Amino acid sequence: MRPAGQPRTAPSPRKIAVWTAVALVGAAGWTLLALSRGEQVSAAWMVAAALGSYAIGYRFYARFIATRVLRFDKTRATPAERLNDGVDFHPTDRRVLLGHHFAAIAGAGPLVGPVLAAQMGYLPGTIWIIVGVVFAGAVQDMVVLFFSTRRDGRSLGQMAREEIGVFGGAAALLAAFAIMIILLGVLALIIVNALAQSPWGTFSIGMTIPIALLMGFYLRVLRPGRVTEVSLIGVALLLLALVAGRWVADSSWADTFTLEPKTLVVWLVAYGFIASVLPVWTLLAPRDYLSTFMKIGTIGLLAVGVLITLPNLKMDAVTDFAGRGDGPVFAGSLFPFVFITIACGALSGFHALISSGTTPKMVQKETQIRMIGYGSMLMESFVAVMALVAASIIDPGLYFAMNAPAGVIGDTVQSASQAVAHLGYSISPDQLAAAAKAVEEHTLLSRTGGAPTLAVGVADIFSQVFGGAGMKAFWYHFAIMFEALFILTALDAGTRVGRFMLQDMLGNVYKPFRRVSWKPGLLLCSAAVVALWGYFLWVGVHEPLGGINQLFPVFGIANQLLAAVALTVCTTLLVKSGRVKWAWITGVPLAWDATVTLTASWQKVFSGDPKVGFFTQRSVYQDAIEAGKVLPPAKNMGDMHTVVTNSTVDGVLSAVLALLIVVVIADAARVCVRHLRDPAATRLSEAPYVKSAIVAPAGLVASEEEKAELATAQRSGP
Repeated sequence: MRPAGQPRTAPSPRKIAVWTAVALVGAAGWTLLALSRGEQVSAAWMVAAALGSYAIGYRFYARFIATRVLRFDKTRATPAERLNDGVDFHPTDRRVLLGHHFAAIAGAGPLVGPVLAAQMGYLPGTIWIIVGVVFAGAVQDMVVLFFSTRRDGRSLGQMAREEIGVFGGAAALLAAFAIMIILLGVLALIIVNALAQSPWGTFSIGMTIPIALLMGFYLRVLRPGRVTEVSLIGVALLLLALVAGRWVADSSWADTFTLEPKTLVVWLVAYGFIASVLPVWTLLAPRDYLSTFMKIGTIGLLAVGVLITLPNLKMDAVTDFAGRGDGPVFAGSLFPFVFITIACGALSGFHALISSGTTPKMVQKETQIRMIGYGSMLMESFVAVMALVAASIIDPGLYFAMNAPAGVIGDTVQSASQAVAHLGYSISPDQLAAAAKAVEEHTLLSRTGGAPTLAVGVADIFSQVFGGAGMKAFWYHFAIMFEALFILTALDAGTRVGRFMLQDMLGNVYKPFRRVSWKPGLLLCSAAVVALWGYFLWVGVHEPLGGINQLFPVFGIANQLLAAVALTVCTTLLVKSGRVKWAWITGVPLAWDATVTLTASWQKVFSGDPKVGFFTQRSVYQDAIEAGKVLPPAKNMGDMHTVVTNSTVDGVLSAVLALLIVVVIADAARVCVRHLRDPAATRLSEAPYVKSAIVAPAGLVASEEEKAELATAQRSGP
């Protein structure tokens, strides 16, 4: 990154040629995806469009924001350096921190959302995932991380309170914490569903914990700074755990690792608490770093598999459901619900909690924020693209048979075949039975949620490249386990961030809570957070329509509302810190996100379609109760009453959360106007400048200038 005041140098002909080629590859991908109609399109063009766009966005747009707008200062000490306590604040090698941050933000959203959004066709989802991340999602993550780092790692809600004011800040704190609990409960439920009765997955994922502890001890005590060594050891042990998981599943130990959902709930709650209170270097950071190898490795192999096999996109570019809004996977039209459904792959409020939670307390240098904040989000977006590819290359008839609920397609291959035909697609009963047999599943009908569909697509590609059709079942179950690991790493970091948020909230009443490593506050708040999401998870596991299942329908909207809070805080801080001419960088994404999300909230509250509107759904079920009828998904009158309660709660919650976000945006606008009228009266909560003693590269690979700085630091060191 060019230091301030240093003159610009003209790019070399080689660089111009390279970036021109990158731009042409991306443009070719976009052209073929957008203009092809009626002919076969290779999934490789989707990969080309994504990678070309990411490279241009990171090299030019992210660099522009870092140097011209935020003005990263490599001489300024970060909170990790100034407040280093070895528990929450700890300067962490940029490579390990990149792994932690990516693993923490990459939960269920980029895997599941794009699969469900494929109902609308592959083109709308592709456009939003790629364009959305370059101009909105990655920008949000990087800017939040920068401002939190400048404020001693303050949480998003606390930054809102300090920079917007007590009224809007209180609304932001309340909304952010409530949404966080919903998100954690949903993530935990997905993990339980993925690992229940799966000894292979349970063993392999369980083994990542002792491996991570070993890696943390190795880096902290045995061989400090030897990241390459510990990476090789960790990856070797991880691969061994994956292979051993298959052995365990076929051995007499299988029963030991075959756990019931309620047992998994107990283990998850215990793990969440322990991961939240242990020093970050012992478990959280190394485990997330370790899991990143599997995540990126699997997605990278999937991309290579696409380039080798060149599968065609079988799903339509834009389906009829996009306009009608009566799709069997989820109800609602393309606008706004495809953007809500995809969520994390393009823009996610949950990421802002990580960017103002664990990561700003561990980053070594401000100059690393571009790679960690913007770069990690691009990586997650590519995961979303590959998930959309996996859903779009399988037969559309199989896709709808897997993702439509049993109430639509029935519970036999014959009824499913007929129902899919009514949707405008075709697949025979024999083909449905053969698809299930190929992956050694009893049935694939109504395997809703997106994860099984992704696993089928992954197995289809991997089996063509590695092992042939006989390995399809292996790759299917591998993908299911991979998805569970993907999501679990967001749960442990999210629980820790929830603890930070609660400590910030209570710190406004009792100041010792503001010291995030204060032991009483640390233990009490960790216990409170896991108790909250653990309660909803426990009830949800025992009651198919209760607990976190009750809140699942507001998951997507809540996540995007949280993004609106984050973008509002960023825009306010850009204005207050004298960067008003650059406020559009977060202001435009804020306007789009607020429009989409508040429209979705309005429709979920007031729509007359019972498949969309919560209160209309409540009326339909209440009328059925009075008439003595039982409607699906209810199986008895008790379930009918539960559906009525759930619809009421979801409707009220959607309205309350939307109202809180409107309050935050309105109060932030007031603060911005006041600043523009009287800039001298503005006060910022930014920590004072302290000169940094740490020398570290900004990117994964040190530049020649950085190598010289490192060599000088080593010679002058103790």
